Amino acid sequence: MRTYDDSFSGQRIYPGKGKLYVRGDSKVFRFQNGKSESLFLQRKNPRRIAWTVLYRRQHRKGISEEVAKKRTRRTVKAQRAIVGASLDVIKERRSMRPEARSAARAAAIKESKDKKAADQAAKKAEKAKGAASVGKGGQGRISSKLGAKGAPVKVAAKSR
Repeated sequence: MRTYDDSFSGQRIYPGKGKLYVRGDSKVFRFQNGKSESLFLQRKNPRRIAWTVLYRRQHRKGISEEVAKKRTRRTVKAQRAIVGASLDVIKERRSMRPEARSAARAAAIKESKDKKAADQAAKKAEKAKGAASVGKGGQGRISSKLGAKGAPVKVAAKSR
């Protein structure tokens, strides 16, 4: 037994039922009843008419019995080693107590401050040494970079 689908509602049309509508461009439309034909001729959108198959499919009506809702997989966090730290080092740091962690941080800060101070002192000593050697050689006259390149001396401003 051959059945057709309604061009508007999407429902089945059984033999001996329905209407055939042929448009001017020779396109054939089949309608189950006058209701769907009328709505089609009024240019209604079947996706906005609640009882049509298209609407029900678009709004997921009547599929809850057929297909159970898909289960979503829970994401599981996996720990991996990073460049420069193996997994056991990371675990050790994570399990460290807050007091121990703050003490380690304070020690690291103190160490970096000491190193910075030592670097600064070395820089100062080097600068003083350089200034002493320039004073002996007599080349300390040129103070600016432009002067070193041979730029003309700026003329002092005068009032009229």
